[in-house]
Amino acid sequence: MAPIRRLKRVAASQPGFLNLKSNSGAADSSGGRRKRLNKNKKKNWNKYSDINDVEGFLADVRLQERTTGGLLSEKSDESLFFLDAGPPKKSQLRVEPVVEKRRNGKVSRPLRIDLILQHDSLIPPPKDVLAYQLPNAKKLRRIAQKAEQLAAKGVVPRREKRLLPRQPLDGTAKKAALEANNNPERDYYDIWKPESKETADPWYLQQTGKKRVKRPERMNEKPSVLPAVEVIAPGGSYNPDFFSHQALLQVAHEVEVKKKKEEDKIVKQLAVNREHIATEETVLREQVEGLVEEENDDGANEEEEGVAVGAIVVAVKKTERQRKKERADKIKEQRRQAHRVRSDKRQQLFQLRSIKTSIKQQEEDTKEKQIQRKSNQEAQKAQPRRLGKLKFQAQDMEVQLSDELAGSLRQLKPEGSVLKDRFKSLQKRNLIEPRERAKFKRRLKLKYVEKRAFREIT
Repeated sequence: MAPIRRLKRVAASQPGFLNLKSNSGAADSSGGRRKRLNKNKKKNWNKYSDINDVEGFLADVRLQERTTGGLLSEKSDESLFFLDAGPPKKSQLRVEPVVEKRRNGKVSRPLRIDLILQHDSLIPPPKDVLAYQLPNAKKLRRIAQKAEQLAAKGVVPRREKRLLPRQPLDGTAKKAALEANNNPERDYYDIWKPESKETADPWYLQQTGKKRVKRPERMNEKPSVLPAVEVIAPGGSYNPDFFSHQALLQVAHEVEVKKKKEEDKIVKQLAVNREHIATEETVLREQVEGLVEEENDDGANEEEEGVAVGAIVVAVKKTERQRKKERADKIKEQRRQAHRVRSDKRQQLFQLRSIKTSIKQQEEDTKEKQIQRKSNQEAQKAQPRRLGKLKFQAQDMEVQLSDELAGSLRQLKPEGSVLKDRFKSLQKRNLIEPRERAKFKRRLKLKYVEKRAFREIT
């Protein structure tokens, strides 16, 4: 009984509760002795719980909201009461709306069915959330925000750009087209000159797709600074000067000497030392080695092993005095190192001139290294890069010896190949990667068959 009474008191003590029904709790007050029930079991909570007072409270609240539009305790005094100061004056009389009258003079009243269907509750109808929902509302809101950002930056969307008026053509081109042919002051027209891009309509070129995409600057850079056709040295002429021919022979000689050194280096690395070759004497010595010495040294080895196995090294524990001495020596060494560092810093004050000189020398060395690095980078641009798995092999120099020189063009013998020279030039300028001729390998062996007609003749 105590929980029920407490629940009633809580319901009646609500700030917005106003009991409009005087007999709401009469049924609860009257009655005989109630049956005692076991409330500690869950199955009896809803079965024997009395919630009539709570339902009455909620019904009163709903009635107040329905009739007055809210709880009476929350209403203001002006909305609940008014001051009766007698009949109103003529100036304060409100103009009543014109009531439609019938022909017989009676006032037309609304029908009973219309009064029943009228909405008599002061509570506003619930807001229809579905009526305010739009499909893809989040996507459309994001598109609108993006359009506002572009508009703030001055960017016009593509759809709006198409609606803009076309840009007028250049007046000079139109004027030139209308000029007469016999006008002596007109400009000279070159028939082989390409059409200038200024006379073209940019809007038309953009809409028709004839306007080219801007080429990146990095694509305008050449892969190599070497010329497409390298001119041979003056000594390579059919009738060269003596000194220029000797200079060309010297260059060819240095190239051949370098090749010879590389070949000799490979041969030297692959050469076999005769001292490392095994002979019958060395083989026999290796086979007999260790057989005689093992018999004489067996007893000595056993004694040494016995001594080694029996010896046990015991670690001597340091005394407290030794530990203190080691700790003091360690602190003394640290102080000595710190004192030496401080003295070195004080000594550097007297070496400022030499320090400045060394810093200046380091800066000069750094500048020289930077200049050397830049020169190496410029020289590297003229060298072929590694574009594939094969390394670029320079073409052999086409040089004629002194006794091979021809006196005229009629006696000159052609050397080299123009196609091979162009192919090597493309590789040297990093336009194509170095490559080798594909090797054809036959999978199946050829089978020679002697035909019947040939067999009859033989």
